Amino acid sequence: MDPDVPLLNDYKKEFFLKRFPQTVLGGPRLKLGYCAPPYIYVNQIILFLTPWVLGGVGTLLYQLDIMKDYCTAALSGGLMFVTALILQMTNLYAKQKTMTVERRQIQNTLTDEDEFEFSSCIGSETVKFIIPGKKYIINTVFHSLLAGVLCGLGTWYLLPNRITLLYSNIGGTVMIFVFGWVTVCIGEYSLIINTATETATFQALDTYEITALMRPFYIFVFVAVDLAHRFAVNTPILEQTNQILHIIFLFLPFLWAMGVLPPLDALFLWGMEQLLEFGLGGSPMSSNTKLLVMFLISAGTAIASYFIPSTLGVLLFMTGFGFILSLNLSEIGFTFKHTVISHLASSKSKNMHRGLQFGWREFMFYLTVLTFALVEASLLHQFAGFSSFSKARPQAIASYVLIILFIMMWILREIQKVYLFGVFRNPFYPKDVRTVTVFMEKQRRLMKVGVVRRILLTVVSPFAMIAFLSLDRALQNLHSVSVCIGFTRIFRMVWQHTENALVDIVVVSIVQMLVLNPDLWWNRSLDTGIRLLLVGILRDRLLQFVSKLQFAMAVLLTSWTEKKQRRKSTATLITLNVIFFPILLTIVAISALLSSPLLPLFTLPVFLVGFPRPIRSWPGPVGPKACVCFDTVYYQQLVPSLAVALQSALAAGSLGLSLPGSHYLCRFQDRLMWILVLEKGFTYCGVNIKGLELQETSCHAAEAQRVDEIFEMAFEHQEHTKILSPNHHFGHILTPCTLLPVRLYSDARNVLSGIIDSHENLKQMKDDFIKVLVWMLVQYCYNKSKMCESPGNAGKANKGSFPETQHICAIEKSRPLREEESSSADTIEDWDDDSEIFDPEPSGKMKDRREAGQLGATPEVCLSIPGSVETESQDVPQEMSPEDKLHRAVVLGLPAVDKGKQQQVLPQIEFSCSYSELLSIPEEWQTAPVPTSKVHEMRQRFPEEWYHFILSQLDFFYLKEKPANLLEDLMKDKALKDLYIHGVLSCCFGMFGLDNAILVPSHVFRAYTGGIPWSVGLNWLTGKPELFQLALKAFRYTIKLMVDKASLGPVENFKELVNYLEEYENNWYIGLASDLEWQQAVLQEKPFLFSLGHDPTMGVYTGRVLTLQELLVQVGKLNEEAVRGQWANLSWELLYATNDDEERYSIQAHSVLLRNLTVQAADPPLGYPVYSSELLYLPLF
Repeated sequence: MDPDVPLLNDYKKEFFLKRFPQTVLGGPRLKLGYCAPPYIYVNQIILFLTPWVLGGVGTLLYQLDIMKDYCTAALSGGLMFVTALILQMTNLYAKQKTMTVERRQIQNTLTDEDEFEFSSCIGSETVKFIIPGKKYIINTVFHSLLAGVLCGLGTWYLLPNRITLLYSNIGGTVMIFVFGWVTVCIGEYSLIINTATETATFQALDTYEITALMRPFYIFVFVAVDLAHRFAVNTPILEQTNQILHIIFLFLPFLWAMGVLPPLDALFLWGMEQLLEFGLGGSPMSSNTKLLVMFLISAGTAIASYFIPSTLGVLLFMTGFGFILSLNLSEIGFTFKHTVISHLASSKSKNMHRGLQFGWREFMFYLTVLTFALVEASLLHQFAGFSSFSKARPQAIASYVLIILFIMMWILREIQKVYLFGVFRNPFYPKDVRTVTVFMEKQRRLMKVGVVRRILLTVVSPFAMIAFLSLDRALQNLHSVSVCIGFTRIFRMVWQHTENALVDIVVVSIVQMLVLNPDLWWNRSLDTGIRLLLVGILRDRLLQFVSKLQFAMAVLLTSWTEKKQRRKSTATLITLNVIFFPILLTIVAISALLSSPLLPLFTLPVFLVGFPRPIRSWPGPVGPKACVCFDTVYYQQLVPSLAVALQSALAAGSLGLSLPGSHYLCRFQDRLMWILVLEKGFTYCGVNIKGLELQETSCHAAEAQRVDEIFEMAFEHQEHTKILSPNHHFGHILTPCTLLPVRLYSDARNVLSGIIDSHENLKQMKDDFIKVLVWMLVQYCYNKSKMCESPGNAGKANKGSFPETQHICAIEKSRPLREEESSSADTIEDWDDDSEIFDPEPSGKMKDRREAGQLGATPEVCLSIPGSVETESQDVPQEMSPEDKLHRAVVLGLPAVDKGKQQQVLPQIEFSCSYSELLSIPEEWQTAPVPTSKVHEMRQRFPEEWYHFILSQLDFFYLKEKPANLLEDLMKDKALKDLYIHGVLSCCFGMFGLDNAILVPSHVFRAYTGGIPWSVGLNWLTGKPELFQLALKAFRYTIKLMVDKASLGPVENFKELVNYLEEYENNWYIGLASDLEWQQAVLQEKPFLFSLGHDPTMGVYTGRVLTLQELLVQVGKLNEEAVRGQWANLSWELLYATNDDEERYSIQAHSVLLRNLTVQAADPPLGYPVYSSELLYLPLF
């Protein structure tokens, strides 16, 4: 990759330079890219300044003491409302006029798609260009009304006298008045004239025209603070806030243009998520609906606790609801719903779970834990009493216990990962990890450690924290809002985020031990609940700051150290970052404070504060969108097993501290699984698993190779390393965690040179094909007879009466097919014209048909497939006969046949054994147009011993009464054998034609893939789909047998050959990777799959074998802020700059940031994962 590839191509650069000024000004299109009349620009400037003019009228009347301030605001707002309505009505009139006249525009295909032809200053095209109008009538009225309110409040907000009272500075008043009105005009223009495309874009489509409300909303927020300051008395904090916000108000256009302020949908989702997590102790949710419902329930719980009059009652209420809300309520509700439905339907539902099995065992566990928690809280609250914190009091003792628990859990979590703190190699982690068995044996000690940690995390720590909280003296103050908020939050966090709650309580306890002075602000003004809330926010923002700073340093350093990322501008950008490093730290700090992504523009070391958004980064629901392809099925197969392995790893702590928003990357061979944690609660975790493409591009391959190097260094090169060896990839965004045993397919690809092109193998292939086909035909007829024949029916019939009294299902079902085939034009004997060319005897064809009925009684007669042409006696030499040559000459020129002239009738064959009907080949498979000489040849090549061996393996267990010599009689039945000779010959005729030449590799490959060249035989064979599939399947089995014999040695005897074929039938799928049956076999977890391929570049044939087994999958944790930052840039670059170039700089390989893989893992349409699971709930008992 050339590092100086353009960030934007010429077309997109021109487009961006037109769009960005429009965004800055709120909608006026002053840069069009083509020549437009001057009145286009003048009209837009007049409309842009109209709110200022209308507000200026009211301001002037107020300054002259003609009107009060509120009357001034009402006047300006009313004028703006009327003006907005007039403008919208003008747009509607222009649209109707255009539709009435039906003027047909002749577009010039050589001009830009957005070029307009203007006729006059107020023409219809001019109006529609400047004022696009609203999609919905209700928005026309609502936005006009809102524009009036905005203008009125803006006039009130920017009254010069009011500003002078705030700052007592004339120069400052003028600056705020002028630039403040510019801000208001920008908001008004985007609301009522033309909505600009925002750099902060969350949704790809603005269906309900919400984007137009974004800028007015933020103006209303500033005005609301000013109004609160006007009507509040003696509030210095509000006055200082109002002064600061008046200054920030001037920079709103800059914040809008830079995309710092979020759109309304992202703002409300982010706000609910932050309040739910840090104000109410909950967890981010996987969908917008669940987030809203959980927020309302949690807020209602906090409000209800304020009105409970009893101290014990409020404690029990907080404890109980904190535990209940931390459970997976959606899954419990799903289970309850299906239980009720099953009872109403009087049937049991066997598939009641979608990942979390919630039954009586879980219900009793939760009920027991809740009961003990309530009892503990009530007893400690009732009998321990309340007193100030001292080192001898019960709460101090609980603090010591919590500190010990925190240290133990921290150690137990770290020693289960391959790297301690991500820096040093863990000496306790298994070194030899080549096989699952060895790894699981060596990890047994760590598994015991995981069990101990799980018990401490699930049971011991929550009860210890409840003891600490129940002993707190702040619970005496029932009617304090701060107490209700703080303690409702922490009583829920104890269960929802046990590890985070433990950290917060330990920090508060240590501070209390160090600061015992009751007169200090920390102890005097804050209760324990608020202290924990502040510590929790500080902990989260500090971790975000460190993670974002690590990401920024990685982008900055790798822009120079990675040669492929070193652009001409790199040195300049690094210099600027070093010079303005305090500004860089400020940007990182603001981003961490807002919990918004740190956006590297085009993934260069140019950092911006992205707008705040939900932790999952994308607006849509989880799971249903993915770029489905043939590779998707491999992820569908492994995800259930991977989910089970993740369940154990998360519960044990071997994946580190997993919080909502954590990202993990799993690697096995060519498969990459991207895991995102979406929800976390008491004993459950909600994750989404994505699968990335298997067809690696150059960028994908480069990053995947670096991932392999990192995992290989961590897990495979440790036999001779020193204790506490450092992590050589410490600065990378991927940190290896552990290995997971997962049941999946290993993919092995081999070159078949020397096997498929071997002369000896190809020479033996036709004989092997005949053997495989015989076995397959016998198995087919035997299995069909098992399904059609009722047990005992065949045994009740004697040999003489069996054919007359018993009718097999296959014969009855084949009768319509036989009648249909009798009118087919594919058979040569239907060509009656000039038949003397073919037959020495005029009546030879009918003679053959009469003789065909005596197959069982006259073995000395020359036999052929019923209906075929026969002209020679048995003493004809085996070389190509004249009619065979003629047959080959005319097969491509068959004339049309009068189908109503004759019907082909096959008389019933007389078997010497009455049970031969059970193995009889369907009659419609006996009509292939094969010359007689080929029948003689096939009779000599037919493997009679193999045929007898196959028959000897049949048991006919479904027959209640069968003669002891049944198998011997079947072997002696020559008519039955002749049927199989004809069936095999028909398939050989269709697959290989009449030639006896040795096959060539190209024909073998084409036949394997089903691409056999057309012939009369193939045309007849494909007319029998079931027989054709059997023949194709037998041919593919033959190919696999040839490969196995070349690899494992020759087949010793018939028994070994049968074992091979039974193994293929039961445990293998042999076909093409593009077949639907291949995908079904993968989902059904067939143990082995084989396919034959061809590499045209190297000119070799390849074999691919998938083997289902339990193997080790490597798992590493990604820097979540690096992922969020790159996804934020992706969203900006595609949704705003529309830079969808497949070779753009920001999608090229980056071995440290994993830029290409991160882009792939984004939700469609911006990303392109080939698989995305539904929300998976993992129980963590």
